[in-house]
Amino acid sequence: MVNFGKKLKAEQVEEWKAYYINYKLMKKKVKQYVQQNRINGKDRQQVLKEFSRMLDDEIEKVVLFILEEQGRLASQIQELESQRDAILETSDVSEVSKLKESYREVGRDLLKLLRFVDMNATGIRKILKKFDKRFRYKFTDYYVGTRSNHPYSQLQQVFKQVGIGAVVGALSRNLAFLQDHEGSYLSIYDHPTALVKDPVIEQINASVSKLTHSTNFLEFLGHHALIVPEDAIICPTEDQPDDGTYCFMSLLLNLVNTFLYMVNTYIIVPTADDYSVSLGAAATVCGIIIGSMAVAQVFSSVYFSAWSNKSYFRPLVFSSIMLFMGNLLYALAYDLNSLSLLLFGRLLCGLGSARAVNRRYISDCVPLKIRLQASAGFVSASALGMACGPALAGLLQIKFKIYSLTFNQNTLPGWIMAVGWLLYLIWLWISFREPARDNQGDHDNASQNNSTSHEGHSTDIENGLNQPLLLDAKERDDEEDIEECDDSEEASSKDSRKPVSSIGEAYRLLTPSVKAQLLIYFMLKYAMEILLSESSVVTTYYFKWSTSTVALFLAILGLTVLPVNAIVGSYLTRLFEDRQILLGSEILVLIGILLSFKFTSHYSVPQYITSALITFVAAEVLEGVNLSLLSRVMSSRLARGTFNGGLLSTEAGTLARVVADATITLAGYLGQSLLLNVTLLPSLFICIVSIIATLCTFNTLY
Repeated sequence: MVNFGKKLKAEQVEEWKAYYINYKLMKKKVKQYVQQNRINGKDRQQVLKEFSRMLDDEIEKVVLFILEEQGRLASQIQELESQRDAILETSDVSEVSKLKESYREVGRDLLKLLRFVDMNATGIRKILKKFDKRFRYKFTDYYVGTRSNHPYSQLQQVFKQVGIGAVVGALSRNLAFLQDHEGSYLSIYDHPTALVKDPVIEQINASVSKLTHSTNFLEFLGHHALIVPEDAIICPTEDQPDDGTYCFMSLLLNLVNTFLYMVNTYIIVPTADDYSVSLGAAATVCGIIIGSMAVAQVFSSVYFSAWSNKSYFRPLVFSSIMLFMGNLLYALAYDLNSLSLLLFGRLLCGLGSARAVNRRYISDCVPLKIRLQASAGFVSASALGMACGPALAGLLQIKFKIYSLTFNQNTLPGWIMAVGWLLYLIWLWISFREPARDNQGDHDNASQNNSTSHEGHSTDIENGLNQPLLLDAKERDDEEDIEECDDSEEASSKDSRKPVSSIGEAYRLLTPSVKAQLLIYFMLKYAMEILLSESSVVTTYYFKWSTSTVALFLAILGLTVLPVNAIVGSYLTRLFEDRQILLGSEILVLIGILLSFKFTSHYSVPQYITSALITFVAAEVLEGVNLSLLSRVMSSRLARGTFNGGLLSTEAGTLARVVADATITLAGYLGQSLLLNVTLLPSLFICIVSIIATLCTFNTLY
């Protein structure tokens, strides 16, 4: 594959040649600066000033031409509109068809302009990345920080196409009007779901989505699951052949596994403190009981991710067996009066965490045309499981004995989940179909080939505008300091696309932006775990809530997940940039944490419920936007293989849960009266640090 400079020259529109950025000249200028710096130590500030002015001139040239072309297209549409009414009055079908074709011709011109914007925006991003790499200076942060947020920003003109959006809207409306003239007179504004099925408009919408990162609820959930890559979302309707790897029942079994696991995780939260007391331990030992599952999950996520390179069926079977045995031991611990057996049971449950397999199956085996829906199903199954767990616990307020076995609110969660996993195992054994593998059994290569089997997926994620402008990944490559290899970081080689093979290699691909996003994910999971895990102890101590009341409260919190994601995915992401929503959500989490503190002698129910809702809802908003940004700033090499982005985020979140649950147990030694404030202090500190990290990397999320 040719480097970007050659690609730009080959694909540029000949009559527009003078208006493209002079990528070759800027590349030579960067090399010249590096040589001058080595020879005579040219002043860095002078270099920055000269290159900034040069880049400003190039961007201005591009922007002025874009505005000129937008005006020309707008004038053409106005001329066609003046002809439209007269043609429609004659009811001449042939004239209407000619008019529709004229609109389509304008649409094709608009597609040409969008390609022009795409190529120039890619060139801007690449030359900034090249300058940072060759000059060893974070010029990108400085340049975009001073340009993108300025009221006269020309970068915004390149990457936020408001004018082009208006032209697209005018074309869509007029084509819809002409189409409706032959049938009902519906308006695309009154019936937004009745979009024009014109291929030109669909291509334009796909191109605009690529430039502006526009999203909807399904796309938002796809990013939330860290399953659907950005380039897959650009053309979600594109067909992908079924190569035998996909089976609907197998997908359903993966989603049910996700649902049952989340139910299993949260079903014990309302009763864990009472269970620990019944076994002779302190109520705050509930932190260890709840967190022991997360401890095991830290390790299980890695081996399940590696195992899924070879099979999906066997790890799911192993997962079901571990969870069946773990829940059985959890239930038996009551009659055997053994806290150790209870903890061991929860550890076995954590060893059965197959969420890495569930993610991997959707990412690798589900056809692209339904992968968005499958990803949304993954997130929805997790959310429903999170809500159903506490709700189910609230219904198990009964007590009876069969022989020497006790069935009560403490043991019934274990018995119910053991039966559930046994039934799931039988269903899995009967219905799951192992996906076909290639002859070499190289899962990663198959995944890579699968991702490049259709148009629009033949390049790295970094090579498209579907990534942020400030993709500051410092990927290791074998670039030599000679001109003919000067563009090797842009070349799509096997080494630059193959998945990472170790934790160390994955860590070296973590840029400051990625690290900041992982820190944010750690923070939100920590805050949520503190809120949920200590809810039973805190509410019992301050408000004398019953187990049923705690379960109802937690279920209501869990049920907010889907409506909140729907609002964010459908509305907020269209009004604000993801990085703005990210920062706003972090501030709301901070406010929720501050409101949770007990400042006076009286701690009221309204204060607790209000602060909990603010913290939980803000954390849910933050999680979706955080994972969406993470999927865009993360290297494409972390999109596949064992040590993928999904695994890294899972590990960050699981570690946060472990630390949070350990904090609750340790704080319990200070007494329940101090538990709330002591556990909130780390949440407050981590939240402040994450906000600082966001501000430091804010421009790299552009």
